[in-house]
Amino acid sequence: MHARILTILPPRERYEAGHAGAISLLVSRLASAGDHVAGNGAVGVPLSGGQYRPLVLPRVPLPHAWRLRLACVAMMRSYQPTLTEIHNRPDLARFLARFGPVRLVLHNDPCGMRGARSVRQREALARHVLVCGVSAWVIQRFREGCGPIRTEVQPNCLDLSVLPVSRDREKTVLFAGRVVADKGVDAFVRAWGHIRASHPEWRAVIMGADRFGPDSPETPYLKQLRPLAAAAGVMMTGYRPHDAVLDAMAEAAIVVVPSRWQEPFGMTALEAMGCGAAVVASPVGALSDLVGDAALLAAPDDPGALEQALSRLMDDDGLRVRLGAKGRERATLFDVGAARFRVEELRQAAIVFAGRLPRS
Repeated sequence: MHARILTILPPRERYEAGHAGAISLLVSRLASAGDHVAGNGAVGVPLSGGQYRPLVLPRVPLPHAWRLRLACVAMMRSYQPTLTEIHNRPDLARFLARFGPVRLVLHNDPCGMRGARSVRQREALARHVLVCGVSAWVIQRFREGCGPIRTEVQPNCLDLSVLPVSRDREKTVLFAGRVVADKGVDAFVRAWGHIRASHPEWRAVIMGADRFGPDSPETPYLKQLRPLAAAAGVMMTGYRPHDAVLDAMAEAAIVVVPSRWQEPFGMTALEAMGCGAAVVASPVGALSDLVGDAALLAAPDDPGALEQALSRLMDDDGLRVRLGAKGRERATLFDVGAARFRVEELRQAAIVFAGRLPRS
């Protein structure tokens, strides 16, 4: 019998076409037709994977976190899932494990998440739910300081069959993603200002906003960045739907991922490799393991490093072609077919895991 799966999204994730973040897109990619996906509020056109169900928070005089918990319990009792999957909410996963088998999927550094900040919390969590992370780096952070516990890696994935067909590459260096300091966008602008005069036939583009969706706010960071980008000759498109971002990656000769923060996976780099672009990435978090030898690495705040890597790629047609081919080959390791098989393994393991351990 096929397991009944209920996936509960983080509160800020929207399961809506044109508004979805990375977690929603991944859930949709992996969801079977009969899976239920629950999120915070109604949506317009839901993503295609599974069946979306809005959580109904009870109108009771309790903090939001408790109202969310009660809404999730009500959804579990209504749907009667074989397994409930929680993304990026350790505290919620630990609570819901009282009501049925739970699998926790971590997409970011867990040590800053509620319910996983201390070693004691993480060890207790791992006794009651199967903890999975999207990279070995995420799992290493979860296990830091802990005794023997069970954890598993569930890498993110791409459906290579639906990526846009690679076309003649434009002399464009593209940044795509959230326009925030942690993503190193200002470092890209700085680097481009230093090297643009030596490469007049090239252009630089920033595609994204503070958040995913057309209603993203104009933040102080964006206000400060815009005149710097204009002075450096960098075009800023604002938010674009995910399909438009992939189209841009299939056209751009180079995609830059100059993150400062410890990237827990590096989905932008994977998508760029899948689209055949040559990639320049930061050697932080899980990025270097993800790209392997299929990209150039450059720390965004090391003097001259990003400038040198970009110039090297712009000056060497053969290197761009070789890295684009290597990236496409490496992306096949993360294709959705293998990922679905891995997820099914982990779901069965989580059900068995929950059956063997007492709940408290």
